[in-house]
Amino acid sequence: MFSRAYGSDCLRMLSAWVAAFLLLSSMGANAAAADWPLFKQRFLQPEGRIIDNGRDNTISHSEGQGMAMLLAVHHDDRAAFDNMWQWTRQNLQVRDDKLLAWSWSPSDGVSDKNNAADGDLFVAWALLRAQRKWQEPAYLAAAMEVIQDIRQKLLHRTSRGIVLLAGTEGFDRPEGVVINPSYWLFPALQEIAQADPAPEWAELQQTGINLLLEAHFGRWGLPADWILLADKLTPAAGFPARFSYDAVRIPLYLLWAKRETAELLLPFRGYWGHFKGAKFMPAWTNLNDDSIDSYDASPGIRTIAQLTLAHPNLRSVRLPALGPTQDYYSSVLLLLAKVMLRERGR
Repeated sequence: MFSRAYGSDCLRMLSAWVAAFLLLSSMGANAAAADWPLFKQRFLQPEGRIIDNGRDNTISHSEGQGMAMLLAVHHDDRAAFDNMWQWTRQNLQVRDDKLLAWSWSPSDGVSDKNNAADGDLFVAWALLRAQRKWQEPAYLAAAMEVIQDIRQKLLHRTSRGIVLLAGTEGFDRPEGVVINPSYWLFPALQEIAQADPAPEWAELQQTGINLLLEAHFGRWGLPADWILLADKLTPAAGFPARFSYDAVRIPLYLLWAKRETAELLLPFRGYWGHFKGAKFMPAWTNLNDDSIDSYDASPGIRTIAQLTLAHPNLRSVRLPALGPTQDYYSSVLLLLAKVMLRERGR
């Protein structure tokens, strides 16, 4: 009698636990699924361009197009992908090569045809993934055109190995090469190396890792957004000497590619860990005097900080839904972090 009642109670408890788990899983899936429609509603214009409302609410750039195209593939939204790619091809792929002019505005169109390497990489990566998902040969052909021009025009040999020029113009200077370490988009470079099996891609990735191990500035030993590669590494003149909106992406890309090590993550964990538990986390720090920004870090930056501090226990991380007032850059960082977590299997 007792054992039957006990068994019935256990079954009821088990059923309740299963129901609760399924409900929570469903809520999490629905919350994640709601992010992409909200992102499109807020940032995707009908003609297929992504607006960066953190600048002047009108500008579009190659990075934004490529990031959003990648998200469209992830969310199996071919209509949005094709819309964005058509606009990108018609309005940014206007150089003599297949690289992309970095910026466009309604008032001026393309006023500067110089490219941005991270935008080129994101677009090529998105096209590769689109071909795999939807089996469209035209995507692969377009990706390979961009990839081959990146390899021929942006990979630059130095005494430290092959580096990635941030653009075709203005970064190979008499005093050295100016690099942006956040442009080493490690997960994209891994997939590009499979599509274009040239040895330069592996060397480029290793150079990026080596430079991160060397590029330690300021109190926390962080990399700068822009670095001059000369006899030694220094924050590049002409740019704020900060760990800021660019370099915050580095841990995300390391985690995505599974290239992170304790040594590589240590500076980021030290910096963000300093503010752990506080209501305020600065958006940047000055690497010359260790001063910090008076503005709070955005939810997107906080997401990357949360992941970095949680490593290696990423299974414990719960990321928020996209907020209705987050700006473009914060929003895209949050959504990319969610894709990373899903692809890593935590």
